[in-house]
Amino acid sequence: MATEQRGLRGKLTKVVLAYSGGLDTSVIVPWLRENYGCEVVCFTADVGQGIKELEGLEEKAKASGACQLVVKDLQEEFVSDYIFPCLRAGAIYERKYLLGTSMARPVIAKAMVDVAKLVGADAVAHGCTGKGNDQAYPKLHVVVPWREWDITGREDAIEYAKKHNVPVPVTKKSIYSRDGNLWHLSHEGDILEDPAKEPKKDMYMLTVYPEDAPNEPEYLEIGIVSGLPVSVNGKELSPASLLKELNQIGGKHGIGRVDMVENRLVGMKSRGVYETPGGTILYAAALELESLTLDRETIQVKDSLALKYAELVYAGRWFDPLRESLDAFMKNITKTTTGSVTLKLYKGSVTVTSRSSPFSLYRQDISSFESGDIYDQADAAGFIRLYGLPMRVRAMLEKGM
Repeated sequence: MATEQRGLRGKLTKVVLAYSGGLDTSVIVPWLRENYGCEVVCFTADVGQGIKELEGLEEKAKASGACQLVVKDLQEEFVSDYIFPCLRAGAIYERKYLLGTSMARPVIAKAMVDVAKLVGADAVAHGCTGKGNDQAYPKLHVVVPWREWDITGREDAIEYAKKHNVPVPVTKKSIYSRDGNLWHLSHEGDILEDPAKEPKKDMYMLTVYPEDAPNEPEYLEIGIVSGLPVSVNGKELSPASLLKELNQIGGKHGIGRVDMVENRLVGMKSRGVYETPGGTILYAAALELESLTLDRETIQVKDSLALKYAELVYAGRWFDPLRESLDAFMKNITKTTTGSVTLKLYKGSVTVTSRSSPFSLYRQDISSFESGDIYDQADAAGFIRLYGLPMRVRAMLEKGM
């Protein structure tokens, strides 16, 4: 394996590893013991990746050489304290990515540090590649095997796993790197590394192919209070329960598939495919309600700040004072974004059919094409003359007038 002089090898006593039971983290357990001579405590955060992902993890972790597995249910915290603030902000990275993995990292990291303190660990470790966007923790060493070891790819990792009798859920013939949680499921690797190739149909796991979705549309009413979703079809639900419900409904209709090439923090481009059924529905509803409750300049400023918000979250800077300050702005500016939005789901599409709010700035008596007491269309003449004055002056100059 890697040479002795690299990193902190041989200097650690106990490491808490962010553990999924997948290929990368499975081989990291024996690698840490072999290269650092330390105990390995595996930590798994339940952020809604599914019961199947959690089944048999303790046996697998111990079979890989871990001394302990700690599992924490973070689903409600994940949705209420991380997903919903991003939703309220309208944070979308590079026009498409709804930040599923990026939002999960800070809630996992926070819980992981708590576990490290509890078990007396002097380091934490994770299985992200050197192409990722992670940050360091004060007072704890961070071990990132992908930046240290001689394993150059997933094929090498499989061979290492076999050599150390570590059970892994992949084969050489079909290898996808997946990251799933209550918000989304991401797919990378294999044929996706060629951006010219279409994903295989059997790759998708949360959503049906739009062509195979029901032939009849389904209507949903999303209730929102101060920019945050609270109900589906009039039924109030906890944040995690609400998202689970929408994932099931959206997945059935093929909602929320995104295939994109994104710019990683370290400068390279990466192709990924994301399934975010419930999240896509919620973004459509939240942004639509703002069209009633926010004025033009507020929407423009909010949208511009949402880009920075998304960039900070993507870059692993959730706990940065700038993101926290932006979040305070988003919370204040959406305090009147309360109401409901009805959506039509049909074969992969989400269409808004109605929206209403007790704080709506829309007035039919003003917006009507008929003249009224509040707005007299004749008033527009002077405004239009003044508004067009700069263009008239430029035209006069060009014509030598």
